[in-house]
Amino acid sequence: MNSLLESFGSDGTLDMLIPLAPLVLFLLVALVVSIIVRARSRAAGGSFVNRYFIGNRALGGFVLAMTTIATYGSVSSFVGGPGQAWQIGFGWVYMAVVQVTALVLLYGIFGKKMALVGRKLNAVTVVDIMRARYGSNALANISALVIVLFFAATMVAQFVGGAKLFEAVTGYSYTVGLALFGIAVILFTTIGGFRGVAVTDALCGIAMLVGIVVLAGGILEAGGGYENIMETIAATNPAMLEPFSDGAMPPSLYLTQWLLVGVFTFVLPQSVVRTLGYKDTKSLHSAMIWGTVIIGAMMIGVTSLGVLSAGVLMEDLAAYGGSVDNIIPTVIVESLPPLLAGVAIVGPVAASISTVSSLLISSASAIIKDICLHACATHGVQPRERKVAVWSQATTLVIGVIVFVLSIVPPDVIWKINMFAFGGLETAFFFVLVCGLFWKRANATGALLSMAGGTLAYCACMAVGFKVADLHQIVIGIAVAGVLMLVGSLAGKQRKDANLAVFFPE
Repeated sequence: MNSLLESFGSDGTLDMLIPLAPLVLFLLVALVVSIIVRARSRAAGGSFVNRYFIGNRALGGFVLAMTTIATYGSVSSFVGGPGQAWQIGFGWVYMAVVQVTALVLLYGIFGKKMALVGRKLNAVTVVDIMRARYGSNALANISALVIVLFFAATMVAQFVGGAKLFEAVTGYSYTVGLALFGIAVILFTTIGGFRGVAVTDALCGIAMLVGIVVLAGGILEAGGGYENIMETIAATNPAMLEPFSDGAMPPSLYLTQWLLVGVFTFVLPQSVVRTLGYKDTKSLHSAMIWGTVIIGAMMIGVTSLGVLSAGVLMEDLAAYGGSVDNIIPTVIVESLPPLLAGVAIVGPVAASISTVSSLLISSASAIIKDICLHACATHGVQPRERKVAVWSQATTLVIGVIVFVLSIVPPDVIWKINMFAFGGLETAFFFVLVCGLFWKRANATGALLSMAGGTLAYCACMAVGFKVADLHQIVIGIAVAGVLMLVGSLAGKQRKDANLAVFFPE
């Protein structure tokens, strides 16, 4: 028996299987949960569209909080962000602190009004809300296109980050990791729909917290304890302990990153749609408390681990492949035994899976609900529910496969891809959503100009690298979008189809 085990492990096969075991176990549990949620959702009744895209508006407080956090906390939060912190220091942590406000802003600003309006209109998506508010099919179609394009970029970043981490820790190839995640996330989303995604997101959120704790223990052990790590950093790179990191974190970077990953995130469509799916006001308030505490611990904690990694990985970046994306995978391998390394990677991988599954369901809803079913209704066609189910699940599958194919040749620096997509979505939807819900004068002319003009300005400035006062291009995009919303709304008129009575009852 011993000789058999020795033979099995002689080529490293056993060493490769050990870190893989926790991840496979987690994926199997998540798959079983998705199947159970699907069965219960069917038993609860309601139309397929409401079940699949909004979970019959039945999310409780904890699940609502965790699904929002899991969607917001992508793999770049666990790989690229901490990698930057390893290079820059505590300045990157101070920048990340603003993320604590994300759920308070989302639920506090949009939570109640979106839910009330959504129920009155029987709205299932964010685009449903915008179509009803502005009475514009053109705006709805552009919104759906913007969502799908920027979501695709974000999903590619998630697949790449998860697969790279898998490769570094388990020893299996990038392609194997990519295939594993692709199959898992497409199955979870296609089988479970919105509610299945929400519940598996909750599992993913718990896995993220466990992964952070395990990795923290490994880093502290490898670095000789917190005090020793801090002394090492102070001796080798004291600038990492300063808020401005000797110029690496200028005030302009603080300001724009606070806007990009903090203040403006409450308009991200993948987060806003969660406000349509909760059960009652008690659930909303509970989610606000749970979410703020957990996202604070998660985002500040994991970014701080990036700084502490500098007391373990003390060579220059070139020694770690020349990319900050390699720092966390490397410190996991060097600071943890194989089994705990497998537990540690479940967190970042869960972040990747939860984000992609949420974006997949939102992308499918943009295509099926916001474009196809609306076009059918316009022409007086009522597809059978079974056909709608096939369309929805097939679309989810096709989008997932396309993103998988785009991820086969991985781009570099995944956190930059993620930030680009964040900025594009924030520019497109900030004034359209805020003004639509809270400014009665806002109209379709202003909304169309704001979304199209602001997004084009943002993308053009990103493409050529143009900045104002060294501020991130999100500032230009938001400024252009705001001016165009104001000018367009003052110059244009309300459409006859604009359902103002629902949004601004007397």
